[in-house]
Amino acid sequence: HVQLVESGGGSVQAGGSLRLSCAGGGYAISMRCMAWFRQIPGKEREGVATIGRDDATIYADAVKGRFTISKDNAKNTFYLEMKGLKPEDTAMYYCVAGPNRAGESWCNLHTAFSGWGQGTQVTVS
Repeated sequence: HVQLVESGGGSVQAGGSLRLSCAGGGYAISMRCMAWFRQIPGKEREGVATIGRDDATIYADAVKGRFTISKDNAKNTFYLEMKGLKPEDTAMYYCVAGPNRAGESWCNLHTAFSGWGQGTQVTVS
C-alpha cells in the first residue's frame, strides 16, 4: 500500500478547533483499523485515536472528550476533529493504517501501523 496523506493542520489559539483529514490512498479504510498519531520533536510518537472497521473508537486519555475520530468510507477518507485545543496538543500529526481485522484486540493504540506519510503540523499557542 502507498502512504496515506494528511491535511488540515495549522496554527490556532488555545481553545480553538481544527479538523484534520486523511486520504486513504491505496488503503481501503473501510476494511482496516485506522488511527491518528502525533509526535513532538525529540519525543516518541504517541497514539491519539483509532477507529476500527466496525466503527469502534479508542482515544488516548489526553484527548478524550475533546477529539473525535470519524470516517467516510465512500470517500475513503477519515478525520480527526479537535476541539478545545491546548498548547500541549502541538505536534506533527500522522494518519496510519492497521490490520484488516475487527475487534479491539486488533485495533488499539498499541497496534502496529503502516502507511506513514509526511504528517500535518498542528500548532496551538
